[in-house]
Amino acid sequence: MDVPFLLNEAQMRRIAPFFPLSHGIPRVDDRRIISGIVYVIKHGLMWRDAPKGYGPHKTIYNRFVRWSRLGVFNRIFAELAGGAGEPDRIMIDATHLKAHRTASSLLKGGLFPDVSGAPRVG
Repeated sequence: MDVPFLLNEAQMRRIAPFFPLSHGIPRVDDRRIISGIVYVIKHGLMWRDAPKGYGPHKTIYNRFVRWSRLGVFNRIFAELAGGAGEPDRIMIDATHLKAHRTASSLLKGGLFPDVSGAPRVG
């Protein structure tokens, strides 16, 4: 598998309990797909520009959307951040990016349930 970034086994063990159960046919390799999601978001790529080694870009995108709506990533982030304890210092970054005019539609669609007010699943 030729991918520029891959979560290691310890990282996967830590976040795997937050994954929803697979119903019916088994899911494609979670490690590869989650690593693809992280890579695309970290590098600001469009889904279709994800390296081929992560699998079909449509699979990566669909998993991101479905699990975002289920709150999977919110629970993972809360667990990872909560385990860190109180920070020694807090930094504020005044950097800002201009968002595309369609960026606000993500909140309306419910991709980020904690801030969108969209109905929660589960």
